[in-house]
Amino acid sequence: MAERLAFPVLLPGPSPSKPLFQDQPNHHQRGASLPPPPPPQPRPLNPLLHDLLQQNQRNPNYLQPRNPPPSQLPKRRRPLGKNRDPNRGKPWSDPRLSPQGQRILQILVDPQFDIAELDETLLLLFENFQEHELDRGLESVSADILGIVKGLGFYKKCDLALSVFQWVRTQNDYEILLGGPVVAVMISILGKEGRVSTAASLINDLQNDAVCIDVYAYTSMISACASNGRFREAVMIFRKMEEEGCKPTLVTYNVILNVYGKMGMPWKKIVETVEAMKNSGISPDLYTYNTIISCCRRGSLYQEAAEVFGEMKLAGVVPDKVTYNALLDVYGKSRCSKEAMEVLQEMEVNGLAPSIVTYNSLISSYARDGLFEEALELKTQMMGKGIEPDVFTFTTLLSGFERAGKDEFALKVFEEMRDARCKPNICTFNALIKMYGNRAKFAEMMKVFEEIQNSNCSPDIVTWNTLLAVFGQNGMDTEVAGVFKEMKRAGFLPERDTFNTLISAYSRCGSYDQAMGVYKRMLEAGVSPDLSTYNAVLAALARGGLWEQSEKVLAEMKDGHCRPNELTYCALLHAYANGKEIDRMHVLAEDVYSGVIKPHVVLLKTLVLVNSKTDHLLETERAFLELRKKGHSPDITTLNAMISIYGRRQMINKANEIVNFMNENGFTPSLTTYNSLIYMYSRSRNFERSEDVLREILAKGLKPDIISYNTVIYAHCRNGRMKDASRVFSEMRQSGVIPDVVTYNIFVASYAASAMFVEAIDVVRYMIKHGCRPNQSTYNSIVDCYCKCNRQDEASMFISNLRRLDPHIPRDEELHPFVVFATGRWSSSPSTNAHDPMMKWRANETLGFWSSRMLTG
Repeated sequence: MAERLAFPVLLPGPSPSKPLFQDQPNHHQRGASLPPPPPPQPRPLNPLLHDLLQQNQRNPNYLQPRNPPPSQLPKRRRPLGKNRDPNRGKPWSDPRLSPQGQRILQILVDPQFDIAELDETLLLLFENFQEHELDRGLESVSADILGIVKGLGFYKKCDLALSVFQWVRTQNDYEILLGGPVVAVMISILGKEGRVSTAASLINDLQNDAVCIDVYAYTSMISACASNGRFREAVMIFRKMEEEGCKPTLVTYNVILNVYGKMGMPWKKIVETVEAMKNSGISPDLYTYNTIISCCRRGSLYQEAAEVFGEMKLAGVVPDKVTYNALLDVYGKSRCSKEAMEVLQEMEVNGLAPSIVTYNSLISSYARDGLFEEALELKTQMMGKGIEPDVFTFTTLLSGFERAGKDEFALKVFEEMRDARCKPNICTFNALIKMYGNRAKFAEMMKVFEEIQNSNCSPDIVTWNTLLAVFGQNGMDTEVAGVFKEMKRAGFLPERDTFNTLISAYSRCGSYDQAMGVYKRMLEAGVSPDLSTYNAVLAALARGGLWEQSEKVLAEMKDGHCRPNELTYCALLHAYANGKEIDRMHVLAEDVYSGVIKPHVVLLKTLVLVNSKTDHLLETERAFLELRKKGHSPDITTLNAMISIYGRRQMINKANEIVNFMNENGFTPSLTTYNSLIYMYSRSRNFERSEDVLREILAKGLKPDIISYNTVIYAHCRNGRMKDASRVFSEMRQSGVIPDVVTYNIFVASYAASAMFVEAIDVVRYMIKHGCRPNQSTYNSIVDCYCKCNRQDEASMFISNLRRLDPHIPRDEELHPFVVFATGRWSSSPSTNAHDPMMKWRANETLGFWSSRMLTG
C-alpha cells in the first residue's frame, strides 16, 4: 500500500489530453473518459439500480445532459461583477456606427432577410468611398463591421454575425477590416452561445493566415472556455498566449484567476499568478480582490481570505457588497460563524444593506455547525427586512437538517418551501436523494427521481456524485460501478469531485486497491488533486487503520503547501483509532483541546466517535461535554456514538437519556441507533427488549440489516431460547437478508455449549448446503465444547471426519482444530454457565466487531 501512495504534493498543473483547439462534444462537464474500476466480483444489479437504469432507457432525455437551442439556453449569472452593457434594456445603438452601417444592420436583423443577399448587402459599406479615400474608408468600414457584429450579437443572431465575419475575410485587406476588437467580439459572441470549438477553429484559421491574435482576442477565448466549463483549455490558452509574448491585461488576469478558483488550483499557484500580475506593473482592482477571496472557498482558506481582505483595504480599494458576500461565503464554508457575523456587522456599518446572498451565506455557516436555532433566527430576521427566502435558503436549511439526522425538520423545510411556492432546484432534490439514500430508504429515493422528472429538472454531476456516495455508504460496490458507467453513458464525464467521491465510495466498500486505483487514474487524466482529494485518500487509509501512510500523506501535504483542515485531522484520528494507536490518538486529541489545532466542531464530534469506537468512556464523555460547552449541537452520528458506548457498558439509563434527548430535539433515529440499542438489550436481563427494538425498526419503515438480526438471534441463543432464535432466523431469510457465517456460528456455538452436538453439526451441514463456508471458529467451538464436556474421543472422531463433513475445507482450517485439541487450549478457558461456556468470549468478540462496524459505517 505504501508504494501506491507516492503523492505528487506539488500539485501538477492541468495537462491537455487532446490538441489545443480540437473539437469536443458538448458535455455538461469535461474530464477524463475513464472506464469504471471493475468491482471485485460482478454480481447482478439490485432492483433499485436496475429500476434507475430502466427509467433512463425508457426516457432517453431523462438523466442526460440537455442541449437546448441557443434561444432556450439559461442565462449565466455574471460572477463577481456587474453587467456594464449600455444597451441593456434599450434598443441597440452604437454612436460609432455610421448611418449607412445602421441601415445595413437594420436590414440584417429584419426577420425576412435572406442570407443569399448577404454579399450584396455588405458591399453597400464600400459604395460611398473613392479610390483616393481608401485608407480612411477602410477604417470607417472596420468601425461599421465592429458595430454590425456587436449588434447581431445583441440580437442573438450568432450564425449571421459569423457569416458577416467570414464574408469580411474574403475581402482584400481584410486584416485592416478586422482590426481592433472585431475578432475579440466575435469570439465572445460564440462563447456566449456555447460554441467554443467554433471560436477555437476561428483563431486557428486566422493564425494560419498570419493574422496576429492580440491580447483582447486571447482574453475573449479564455473567457469563452471558462464560461462553458472548459477550464483546462482556458489555462492552455493562457499559457500559449504567454509563450507567444502576448502580455496579459488586468482583465486577462481576472479571468484566469476566476478559472483557477473554479478548478480548485492550489493556493500557491493563485499567489504566484497575482505576484506575476503585480510584477508586470498591473495593480489588482476590486474585481481581482473579489475573485481572489472567492478562490479561498474551496479549501476553506478563511485565514488567507482575511489577509486578502486586509490587503485590499490597505491598497485603497473599497470593498463592495460582492466582496463582503464572497468573504461571508468563505467563512460559511469554513464553519466560522462568529467571524461571519463580524463581517455582517462591518458591512452594515459601511452602509451596505445585506442581500439574500448575504443571509444565505450566514445561514449556511450556522447550519454547517448544527446551530439551527441561530440559522432559523437569521431567516426570521431576513424576512423582517422584507427579504423573502429563496430556493438557496430553503435548500441550505434542508441540507443542514439532513446532515444532523433531523429528517422530520428537513421534510418540514421542504413542505414550507412548497407552501411558499418556491420551486425546488436540482440542489434541493440532490439533498433529498442523499437523505433517503444514506438511510437506505431507496423507495423514497426513487420517488425523488420521479419528482425531478416531473419538475422539468435534469440531474447534474452532483446528482451522480450523490448516488455514488450513497451506494458507497451502503457498501454496494457493484452499484457504485454501475452508476459510474451509467453516468458516463449519460454524457457526464468525471471531474475532481467525482474522483473524490469514487475514492471514498470504494474505500467504504472495503475496496482499498480500487480506491487507490481511482486516485491513480485521476492523476493520469490530468486532474490535479486538491485538499478534498487528499482528505478522501486519508479517509480511505483511515478505514484500513493505515496510520503510518496517513502520517506520510499529512507530512507531504504540509511540505507541498496544501494546508490541512479539520477534516484532515478527523481522518488521522480515525486512522489511529482503527490502527489501535491509542496513545497517538490521545496526543492528537490534546492538541485539539489545547488549541494547537483549532477545536473545530467537526473535530470534537470525531473525538466522541473515535473514543467511543475504542471503548474509552471517560474520553468519550470529555469530548461530548466539550462539544456542548462550546455551544455546539451534536448530530445523529455523535449521539449514536454515545448510545453505543453506554450500551456496551450496560449503562442503560445513560443510553436512554441520549435517546430521550434525540426525541426531544427532533433527531430521527437511524438504523445504527437501533442496532446499538439491540446490542445493549441483547446482553441485559431484559433481553426480550432487543426483539422489541427490531419490531420498532420495521414499524418505522426501515429495513433491518444482518447486524440487527444476528444480535437478536444472539440474545435468544445466549438465554437458551433456541426456538425464538430459529423463528427470527426464518424471518430474516424471508426479508431477503442472507445469513452470514456469524449467524450460523451463533447457532453452532449455542448448540455445542448445551452439548447438543447433533444439532450443532446439522447447522454446519445446513450452512454448507446453502453456500455459506464455515470458518475456523465454526469447528473450534464444537471441538472446544466436546473437550469441556470431557468427550475427547468424540472430539477426535469429529476432527477425523471433518473432510467428510466439509469436502472443500482448506488445509489450514482442517489442521486448526487438531491444534486446539492437541494443545488442550480448552482446559484453560474460563468457566461459564451451563448455557454459555465457549460461546461467551467468541460471541462477545464477534459483537464487538459489529459494534465497531456500526460506528464506522
